[in-house]
Amino acid sequence: MNDTTAPQGNDQARARIPATLAQPGAARFWLAVILTGIGAGIGAAVLTRLLEAVQHLMWPGPGGNLLTAAQAAGAARHILVLLGAGVLTGAGQIVLGRLTSGNGIDITEAIWFSSGRLPALRTLGSAVLSVLLVGMGTSLGREGAPKQAGAVIANVLSDRGHLSDEQRRLLVACGAGAGMAAAYGVPLGGALFALEVLRGVLALRLVLPALLASLVATAVAWLVLPDAPTYVIPAYVSSFPIIVWALLAGPIAGVVSVAYVRAIAWADRNKPTGWRRLLFPVLALGLLGAVSIPFPQLLGNGRDVAQLAFVGQVAAPLLLVLALLKPLATVMCMRSGVPGGLFTPSLAAGALLGGLLGHAWSWLWPGVPPGLFAVVGAAAMLAATTQGPISAVVLVMELTGRDRSFIVPVLLAVATATLVARSIEPRSIYDARLTDAEVAERQKSREPAPIPP
Repeated sequence: MNDTTAPQGNDQARARIPATLAQPGAARFWLAVILTGIGAGIGAAVLTRLLEAVQHLMWPGPGGNLLTAAQAAGAARHILVLLGAGVLTGAGQIVLGRLTSGNGIDITEAIWFSSGRLPALRTLGSAVLSVLLVGMGTSLGREGAPKQAGAVIANVLSDRGHLSDEQRRLLVACGAGAGMAAAYGVPLGGALFALEVLRGVLALRLVLPALLASLVATAVAWLVLPDAPTYVIPAYVSSFPIIVWALLAGPIAGVVSVAYVRAIAWADRNKPTGWRRLLFPVLALGLLGAVSIPFPQLLGNGRDVAQLAFVGQVAAPLLLVLALLKPLATVMCMRSGVPGGLFTPSLAAGALLGGLLGHAWSWLWPGVPPGLFAVVGAAAMLAATTQGPISAVVLVMELTGRDRSFIVPVLLAVATATLVARSIEPRSIYDARLTDAEVAERQKSREPAPIPP
């Protein structure tokens, strides 16, 4: 009897996430975590430099700022570059489909329903394609590519190390979070994003692997990429008017986030197939190029326009137009089959919404800096669309290099926005591919086990 039960106990121990170095299989698991961080950091640095090179080639201008370059570019460049992106989108999707076997799989879907297993070649090909397209000006985020690269590296290391399914799920989530952390220089936010948003579990046994992978990846990327905040903002000071506004604006951001998430889900489920994969991207991105002539802020992931909103340099009429058009541009790009991330576009949409609501509030109760409304709105929208309030708050603090100056209104807006969004729609922007049954299964698995009577 002892001969049969002991191996089973050892197998179960090896399958768990090792909390100490003395547990069975701990050295192999922690080595995989470190190597995942190194690989994710290298991948993020390479992909970021590739994006910068493509952007400089397609939109030459001083300082590497896409918005400035697009404003100075002629109408013909807007049309031709985006039409080229449309052709590349269609051709790239067809090539990826023919060169690799099986269908593509989303990282969230892989973690929850495939034990973290991803088709490596197709996923890396999609990552490179998305970098090229974002560099050309499509309205999607650049974080999708380093996330995919980090996840693939973790998956390969899981195979080589013969890790259990539970260890693989965590390592793939950590790899994706580490890729994001390295790309933006946000080690703590990337670790929390991996656990709260991708893995869906915030537990002590999972924290150390996520932190270590993101820390190593960020340190590696800092050898190539600049160690500086993504957004430069002043040290805003909280006040009673902004606190009251945050309580009112949070639920509004939650409702808007639900509409945004559902639009993303619709776009993802209705991507073109067959010969339409060649035609739809050309039409959609050609339209984006035409509209970007009067509104160049629609190009790219939204980083530049968010920066302007964070310092109050976007006029109210333009805020109104961009708050409508920027999310529509992102949805249209996804609908046409363009691969890319959703993190920065969601943050930018929240900044525009917050700035717009802040202008209206200032008519009733002046005195709050316009940029502070945008910062709070960005955090609220990010939290509600990702359904990750803790990671959203930390990410905004790391991205701006600020902490206490806006923490109270940010927490209030984030909490109310996330509560409203969760009450209406269980999906996040990263659950767009999941069916209703899969969402229900995921929600059930998140619930704590019932206490026996």
